[in-house]
Amino acid sequence: MIILLFGPPGCGKGTQAEFISSRFGISAISTGEVFRAECKAGTELGKMACSIFSKGGLVGDDIVNAIIAKRISRSDCAAGFLLDGYPRTLGQATFLDRLLSQDVISIHLDVPFSMIVERITARRQCPRCSHIYNLLFQPPKASGVCDFDGAALTTREDDREEVIRQRLKAYEEMTGPVIAHYATSNHYKIDGTATPAKVSSQIERVLESCVVPVLR
Repeated sequence: MIILLFGPPGCGKGTQAEFISSRFGISAISTGEVFRAECKAGTELGKMACSIFSKGGLVGDDIVNAIIAKRISRSDCAAGFLLDGYPRTLGQATFLDRLLSQDVISIHLDVPFSMIVERITARRQCPRCSHIYNLLFQPPKASGVCDFDGAALTTREDDREEVIRQRLKAYEEMTGPVIAHYATSNHYKIDGTATPAKVSSQIERVLESCVVPVLR
């Protein structure tokens, strides 16, 4: 089972990727984590990617594709895997289609951008211990201060509304065509506005309906 997980920043992809990985026993692969691992290991691909990152550039499809292809060739992906953050362009999607020998299941966590903005702007972080709170879902016990060390909570620069809206616009322009590419088969839109547990239940039902017929 190969799963592609789509959704805008702040929609809860990380939480659902962990759930899917645990429930169905497959590796959840985050593009960001793979890049960091390559850079840390000092591989040739990692060095090229880090050089581009250090100059503020965007890594081209050729390097991204090579890093992902290398990662999914490992033994822990033999029984299937989940990709979070890839493919992000039609070029990457076309490459992945050629690389794989089986169909994929694409899941799109659908959350209105207005709700994404509301969720992310409600995040606060402790400057001392780095613990993250959310004023809507996980507020501190005392308003404005960390539960653990009493430090005044702050808002991260990338959690400000203008920054979030820029990221959402970029996501829509880049990933929209990719989602459309996969929407013709085995594509499932999930209501991401529900609680994490309910979203997980929706995903579980979808994936079980895909897996059971194969097992029979």
